[in-house]
Amino acid sequence: MTQSASRSTSGSRFPSAPLPPRAGAGLKTAHIDQILADAYRIGFLEVHAENYMGDGGPAHRAMAAIRSEFPVSVHGVGLSIGSENGLDPAHLERLARVVERYEPAMVSEHLAWSSHDAGYFNDLLPMPYNSATLDRVVSHLGCIQDRLKRPILLENPSTYVAFEQTTMSETDFIREIATRSGCGLLLDVNNVFVSAVNHGFKPLQYLREFPLELVEEIHLAGHARDTDDEGDLLLIDAHDRPVADAVWKLYEIVISQTGALPTLIEWDNDVPDWPVLRREAQLADAILDRLGPASLLGSRHAAE
Repeated sequence: MTQSASRSTSGSRFPSAPLPPRAGAGLKTAHIDQILADAYRIGFLEVHAENYMGDGGPAHRAMAAIRSEFPVSVHGVGLSIGSENGLDPAHLERLARVVERYEPAMVSEHLAWSSHDAGYFNDLLPMPYNSATLDRVVSHLGCIQDRLKRPILLENPSTYVAFEQTTMSETDFIREIATRSGCGLLLDVNNVFVSAVNHGFKPLQYLREFPLELVEEIHLAGHARDTDDEGDLLLIDAHDRPVADAVWKLYEIVISQTGALPTLIEWDNDVPDWPVLRREAQLADAILDRLGPASLLGSRHAAE
């Protein structure tokens, strides 16, 4: 019996749809009709969980149509995994309902915090890397994964400040989180490049130290150039333009190591027409086709 048949007889509302080792795109309402009609079949679509936490309406009707045709991943931005005040149980319940409703292939969140007491910030804020923060994040991941009844993926951040309280490297911190919690990892290659430029470290050294063997999905996005208060270059993880050449080069290095992995093109601001986003996905697909089979680690996501 195939996996799809097995799930269809167990009461699943949608066909079984694991993420393929291809390029995907963030789902935007304006693109839905074009995606469904396009002869080019995007590998998968990713949605922000918070956009689907209501009970019904046009967004859910469109999402059901997409989920019936494509694999889907759910990406959260509001769990505030690093918060000192603990998780918001109501938000976790809303996320659980989205996951139960659409049965996504993967669920992911950020290594960040965005809430304090009853206040929520429209940003993903960094944290110090030390044993106290590590214990807190691992505990929160345990609660999340227990409620969702599945492991999730944790994304490396883009950062603009560092903390005196930090006692571990970011790569060691992330590896320890994954080891202790059992979560998988989402590697955002643009975030690596942004943080490397902002903090003055070498992105290739970061990737050498990163636990690539635990990565199950990759994100690519565009960044903006700015300057800090002292006039030095500052990169912003803007998600408002094509992927930069330097990020494409890092991505090629990653894929040559890991093999083909599901790769999302993120474009959340100044969203272009669908053909522009599709072209970015096709660039990623070309790299996956060229370098994935020759990887050093070997692909862990062979096509079904």
